[in-house]
Amino acid sequence: MKAGKSGLQLIADNYDAFAVRALAARSAMLSLDMMYYLWRDDNTGRLLLREVVRAADRGVKVRLLLDDINPRSTDATYLALDGHPNIQLRLFNATGMRNSRVLRALELVARMFAMTRRMHNKAWIVDGKVAIVGGRNIGDAYFDAAETNFRDLDLLLLGPAAEQTRAIFERFWTCSVADPIRRLNNAKARKLGPLLAPIDGEASSRMLETIKHESLDAYIAATSSMHWTHGARVISDPPEKVAGNRRRNWLMHELLPVIEAARHHVEVVSPYFIPGRRGTKAFRRLIARKVKISVLTNSLAATDVAAVHGGYANYRRRLLRLGVELFELQRFRPKEQISVFGSKGASLHTKAFSVDDRVGFVGSFNFDPRSVSLNSEMGVLFEDAALVTKLRERFESEKSPETSFRVVLRGGRLHWIGNDENDRLQDYVHEPGAGILRRLIATVVRFLPLESQL
Repeated sequence: MKAGKSGLQLIADNYDAFAVRALAARSAMLSLDMMYYLWRDDNTGRLLLREVVRAADRGVKVRLLLDDINPRSTDATYLALDGHPNIQLRLFNATGMRNSRVLRALELVARMFAMTRRMHNKAWIVDGKVAIVGGRNIGDAYFDAAETNFRDLDLLLLGPAAEQTRAIFERFWTCSVADPIRRLNNAKARKLGPLLAPIDGEASSRMLETIKHESLDAYIAATSSMHWTHGARVISDPPEKVAGNRRRNWLMHELLPVIEAARHHVEVVSPYFIPGRRGTKAFRRLIARKVKISVLTNSLAATDVAAVHGGYANYRRRLLRLGVELFELQRFRPKEQISVFGSKGASLHTKAFSVDDRVGFVGSFNFDPRSVSLNSEMGVLFEDAALVTKLRERFESEKSPETSFRVVLRGGRLHWIGNDENDRLQDYVHEPGAGILRRLIATVVRFLPLESQL
């Protein structure tokens, strides 16, 4: 630790992202606090829950705050976890109908506008001194253990930045819409053991083999990439935003002035990118000042939400005419990056940006109306030239023709320039690799008044 400074380490590799969470849980001595939008009931989801329970078995006080968007048909796992004497579990913006899929669906319809507001925050906090903040949820696709995996970023935080993360967690944990599971469902808890058993034992064993270090300290020492800076802040929307009781775009009020202060270049990575009129105007002003703007988002073939791509497509031509550089991630992965699980598909999930060579941001915030106005979001805003350089190097790699398509406008027609699976440069005049259903969904959404919900 360096007095007064925060330690920041970029976690780009999906296996490292899994390992650092497991090692962080193993290093916990007093407390383990976690808040997540999604925690999947799959192999990696269960493996990390096992690490959490083992920490609780050692006497560590565990608090788990999950958004109630999680796709579970029953509360069995939640109740079993909460039944552990050292684990408390709360659900954010929860439905009241817990034991009937039909009644829960009816409640979702009846409370449609309230239920579209979600806690999208992601944080893993150990003893209030170590935190992991970024874009990854918990599940196979975030750790290279699925057929199609997300490319994502986290930051490992030490010192004041970790303490700031803990303070944000406390605010959400104690807010009025974070309900203890026992208040929502007082059913008898089942035994926890069977609910943590691997779904695929062989795949789980191979995943555990990716943990190469004995401790979190050993991991940090081996990677030797911790950046110490006074210029780091963990920022978040307030929980009241989800209740509609605060201004709708709190985090954007923090981020937009940073972007608009650019003098040379802005690079944005966002899986769901819908700039809206305000964002488009901001880009226009920056380009008028000769600021270079580059954006990386998902191609239609790579995105996991085709409807959002339809909203983005409405802005594509006007952004290109302004002079914005657009890149769209290809769905297939370069051969040398195929995981040990045989995965070939890729989808962008990183939410980050850099301004000039001085400021960077990594978090949960997408550049779309949902993140701006509906969901609560968080992330790390930092000033560290060396770390910003790493962020920009990753952006440069991701926008290469081997990984992404460069979208250009020629004679009013869109073209996608990039390598095919055989590494041959191609010029496509239709959304490359996208099936008919995806094209249809994206096209229909373009003409519907749904942008505020995307």
